[in-house]
Amino acid sequence: MEHDATQELPVTPEAVAGGNTSVSDEVVEKIAVAAAKSVPGVAELGGDIARFFNAVLDRVGLDQVGDARRGCSAHVTDGSAVVNLVLVIEAGHPVPQVTNEVRAAVTSAIEAYGLRAAEINIRVDDVAMGSPASV
Repeated sequence: MEHDATQELPVTPEAVAGGNTSVSDEVVEKIAVAAAKSVPGVAELGGDIARFFNAVLDRVGLDQVGDARRGCSAHVTDGSAVVNLVLVIEAGHPVPQVTNEVRAAVTSAIEAYGLRAAEINIRVDDVAMGSPASV
């Protein structure tokens, strides 16, 4: 009794379906915030108004609202990302050192997702002096 032979077709790049992949600005913002927060000397992200509203949200039990992207905006075009960060640095940490480390960490994190970091713009909005003050 003869069996029909099965033919295996190798999957080559030419055989894979085409299409487009895009990464949203919001995804890049989340990646950048996580990377920036991992750098020693970064107390928090966001300007005065963002921090004020976040403190209010904390007090009413909505402490996770907006945290993932606070202090960050990003724009992705053709696989390149421009990221703008607003940082609060812990007192005693040199601003150039912290911002260079943030820029390196964010660049590395974005590139790990297959994007190119075109610009990482950083604005230091405040210095945290010891324990955070309550609002």
